[in-house]
Amino acid sequence: MAPPPSKASICKRTCEDKLSDSTFDGLRDEPFEDLPSSQLQFQEQVDEKVKRSRLKGGDKASTPSRTSDDKDRNVEDQRRGGARRSVIAQLKRTMLENATATSNVSRTAVLKEAVVSEEMSVAMQAMETISAESLDLGPFYGLPSKVKDLMHKLKGIKTLYDWQETCLTLDCVQQRRNLIYSLPTSGGKTLVAEILILRELLCRKKDCLFILPYISLVQEKVRGLASFGLELDFMVEEYAGSKGKFPPVKRRSRNSLYVATIEKAHSLVNSLIESGWLENLGLVVVDELHMLGDGSRGAVIEMTLAKVLYMSKKTQIIGMSATLGNIRDLQMFLKAENFTNNFRPVQLKEYVKLNDTIYEVDPQEENCFKFSRLLNFKYSSGMQKVDPDHIIALVTEVIPTHSCLLFCPTKKNCENVAVMICKYLKEEFLLHREAEKNILLRDLQESGNGSLCPVLRKTVPYGLAYHHSGLTTGERKLVEEAYSNGVLCLLTCTSTLAAGINLPARRVILRSPYVATDFLKRSQYKQMVGRAGRAGIDTEGESILILQDKDKDMAKTLVCAPMENCYSNLLHDGGKGVLSLILSLIGLKIATSLEQMRDFLCGTLLHVQETQLCVERSLWEVLQQSIHLLKEKDLITVTSDPYGPTLQVTNLGRATYKGSVDLAYSDLLYRDLSRGLEGLQLNSFLHLVYLVTPYDLIAQCKPDWRIFFTQFTLLSVAEQSVSAAVGVSESFVARKAAGQTVKNNVNMTAVTRMYLALVLFSLLKESNLWRVADRFQLSRGFVQMLLSSSSAFCSCVLHFTEELQELWPFKALLSELTRRLSYCVTAELIPLMEVAGVMESRAKQLYNAGYKTLTHLANADPAVLSRTIGNLYRKQAVQIVASAKMLLNEKAAALQEEVDDLLMVPSDLPTAGGAEPLL
Repeated sequence: MAPPPSKASICKRTCEDKLSDSTFDGLRDEPFEDLPSSQLQFQEQVDEKVKRSRLKGGDKASTPSRTSDDKDRNVEDQRRGGARRSVIAQLKRTMLENATATSNVSRTAVLKEAVVSEEMSVAMQAMETISAESLDLGPFYGLPSKVKDLMHKLKGIKTLYDWQETCLTLDCVQQRRNLIYSLPTSGGKTLVAEILILRELLCRKKDCLFILPYISLVQEKVRGLASFGLELDFMVEEYAGSKGKFPPVKRRSRNSLYVATIEKAHSLVNSLIESGWLENLGLVVVDELHMLGDGSRGAVIEMTLAKVLYMSKKTQIIGMSATLGNIRDLQMFLKAENFTNNFRPVQLKEYVKLNDTIYEVDPQEENCFKFSRLLNFKYSSGMQKVDPDHIIALVTEVIPTHSCLLFCPTKKNCENVAVMICKYLKEEFLLHREAEKNILLRDLQESGNGSLCPVLRKTVPYGLAYHHSGLTTGERKLVEEAYSNGVLCLLTCTSTLAAGINLPARRVILRSPYVATDFLKRSQYKQMVGRAGRAGIDTEGESILILQDKDKDMAKTLVCAPMENCYSNLLHDGGKGVLSLILSLIGLKIATSLEQMRDFLCGTLLHVQETQLCVERSLWEVLQQSIHLLKEKDLITVTSDPYGPTLQVTNLGRATYKGSVDLAYSDLLYRDLSRGLEGLQLNSFLHLVYLVTPYDLIAQCKPDWRIFFTQFTLLSVAEQSVSAAVGVSESFVARKAAGQTVKNNVNMTAVTRMYLALVLFSLLKESNLWRVADRFQLSRGFVQMLLSSSSAFCSCVLHFTEELQELWPFKALLSELTRRLSYCVTAELIPLMEVAGVMESRAKQLYNAGYKTLTHLANADPAVLSRTIGNLYRKQAVQIVASAKMLLNEKAAALQEEVDDLLMVPSDLPTAGGAEPLL
């Protein structure tokens, strides 16, 4: 662990900052009097340079230290990229010209110039001292003008909002202190984070970690930043699902931006600590920081950040959060400053609807609601029965000219409402962008290998679709792209859309203040209504919450109450989080005694909130009980020592934390793998698939016994023996299918797990998700989730077995299975699907168009690609090509690093006469 900065170093940095300010202030604010012409020209050049710098990038520039390696690399970057000439270089050149210039002036003037020149020489020396440690590479917030040009070219951003400029020039940002900033949804938070990431990568030459909550967001960000990486020479690496290397590839010539899900980020930080590379991680950015309060995932975020805080004093942490009631707790945890702003690029007006009346939400009003208008839409008696909430009236006020999101409480309700609306829409809706909707229907059918959802078949021609977890990944991607490009004007969706990919709308309608049967939380409500208003398109956005009389009072609290508080989840679900944390701390040797462990826990959010969360037992008691429980599970050992007990992980404990395996299942997984190894059947994938079927999905599925028996009878004799080996006999399944009572005790966990394994096995054999879902009478969304979860769990099991010598055969076997489960397509499509965001249907289109390899795609012309592939817009084509190039560069760089390592002369090579003869 790096020691904290000494007082001397802090004083030195403070002096340097003061020197920087005073030097430049003197140059720009104190005009020289009676300067000779040569010096006057010099002064004018400096003034002009400073004026341009002020206009383009603000006045402030931070000046942390830079190593000699960084300077060497920066020189190399300038030689390659032709970076703009610095102010110091210009000063030197002008001073040299001044020295050689002749001038017919009096002796008094010469002496005066000599004095001024001496002052300038002192200033020059001071500036050179500063420049050696300066972060400032250019006028765009310390970044080169090229970055500003790229922002315009790739994102369409010409200028920043005032709050963004203020945030980027905060003292804490300039001095690289931790920061939490909170703004409403769609306020432009991410752009600030991206500029800070680019500053860290390009100026300080350090790696960065960007943590996002969902795989779809990770893939979207990888695609969006790949072009920046190619232009500015850094790597963008995806850590989501089964993707990501632990530890990451150590690169000599380029820095990396790791874009990761919450779980993958934790594993990545663990691997960096273990390999001793955490010091090279300059910046960690966390999106949706308020998810610290979100169950087990919140616990993982807390563990990750606590480790970074404890192990690296040089790594800056930036958190983007929704507005919270107890933001001060998070500040204390992260030792961070807070920046809050209520800015929205598009004004949001919130309304509620009661009966046929619209009320504006106004917290200043006594009843919170202020009359706005009556609905002006004539309903027939038949329509009134079908649509008592007047949804058709509300949506037809904005579509098809503008976009609309309609949030529904359940998945089934999403589909039913979409169909209901279409029944009453005019035929003119069918003509709006008709050709593009036909292409979308064709693409949806191709993504389903010839199958098309009957609901989407009815709704897409009208410009409507539903969006929830029941869609396959391919369908969801196509629907999102079509909505973003205006082909679809209305999505009926569940609350998960609000937390995922950014799909704004002119109007957002909440069908009900419930998610399933639970009343909405304030944070959920704000996240949904925050999607209203599209920057650069709409002048305003509006949300309408549909209420029944019985919900009126609760709704007042919902829309007008202050934001909820965020609490640590390390004690969530019986303290699973704190158990996992303690195990990994011991395994990583961050803390190997109770005192060191207590010292670490004092740096957690749980410690900040101890008085609220540790009511029944203190944090010290929680620690002691957790140690006892881990010892009972044979995950750690406690040995006596003169200085106190020493904590060490067992082999099983190391495998558990390195594989990111849930402690509740680690012992069961070990037993299943050990038993499986005794009679492992390798004539098909079935046995291996069973061993990597996730335990946590078992409770979500109930076998259909007739289907189970039918599929069982289609297995080969060897495959049926696999089922028998795990405790699921043919006779048991046959009796259950016949409706008979089975008296023998049977492990139902193993039975259900085998049923799910048969689903996965069918997918691997034919890769047609629709057909498999139909065969097992499961929703295609559930089958998709089963596949992605199994892929991720297979990767975890692989890392688990790598730490246990007795399970060595699984290493090679599970590597290939992870790859197959990750893509579940024919072999020729896998290289194309490795590109972030390319789904099976798009991969098929690319392959059929002649783009058969990653190299083909990386060298494609985006304009040609866009014209060749149906429903592929230019911006998407540019991102796909950039992502392919980035992936190709990543693979090539990894190979080059391997070559360099092989050719490198060993540092401990024996010298002549230095080697001792063998006895």
